[in-house]
Amino acid sequence: MYLKKLSYFSLGLLLSTNGFALDKVIYGDDNRLDIFEVKNPLHLKLAQSTAAMVPLSRISENGDEVIFSPSSLESDGICSDEKFAKQMTAAMCSGFLVGNQYLVTAGHCITSAEDCQSNAWVFDYAQTSDSVSSPKMTKSQVYKCAQIISRTLDRSTENDYALIKLDRPVSDRSPLSFRKTGKVASKQELVVIGHPSGLPTKVSDQAFVRSNSNKYFFQANLDTFGGNSGSAVFDSKTGMIEGILVRGERDYELDSVSNCYRPKKCEMDSCRGEDVTRITNIKELKTL
Repeated sequence: MYLKKLSYFSLGLLLSTNGFALDKVIYGDDNRLDIFEVKNPLHLKLAQSTAAMVPLSRISENGDEVIFSPSSLESDGICSDEKFAKQMTAAMCSGFLVGNQYLVTAGHCITSAEDCQSNAWVFDYAQTSDSVSSPKMTKSQVYKCAQIISRTLDRSTENDYALIKLDRPVSDRSPLSFRKTGKVASKQELVVIGHPSGLPTKVSDQAFVRSNSNKYFFQANLDTFGGNSGSAVFDSKTGMIEGILVRGERDYELDSVSNCYRPKKCEMDSCRGEDVTRITNIKELKTL
């Protein structure tokens, strides 16, 4: 199933059916927007402090320019008439800035020191126009993982997060604000910012908390896919981070007529929902 995609995205990120990194889905309308389409100034500002995890093996340099060797959704088996099918894909996971040198992602994205060393964190990996060409990047936008500060991937509680230290301070954008006590309100309106299916930054709003009883995570109807793992989930109105996108519905289904894959679609209150690790689980954030 979807073999070309599996050659790039790990099985756990896109097509897993295990307890962690289950894939994601569209709830109701597809609310994913490219950066150049976003009108909300708060959401645009939040996006500046989110990052893509890109394997170093897919990055080369030409002077100050950074060049990715990406694929595309279409070439990886997604139906060519689907949204974003022709855009380039380079990211494996998503993350977000919580201190001038600290970034949060999902625990299943960074599982070892080797993962830390073999992946870069890229800010501004985004479409600034409707062009399908790969975004232009410079070395100043690319950071490496220097150290895993804290990480949890617990199958009994399904707690899933990682806090990492970058190789140098980030001085050209602000760390994001996050909840320190309490928990998100039930039915709270949410927005998620990250890299669904490895695409350039997508902002997806008009979601809300569906289930809020679990100690370690809440569930929401966010439009997310493999590659969104590690994305920041915000209070849509205030911009405060409520959690980390970590699991959800299977994201693509085979269209047997067209012999390609299409996003799975659910009603707003149907399917399993997307799991969001509570940001308050990361105790080390209190000391930043």
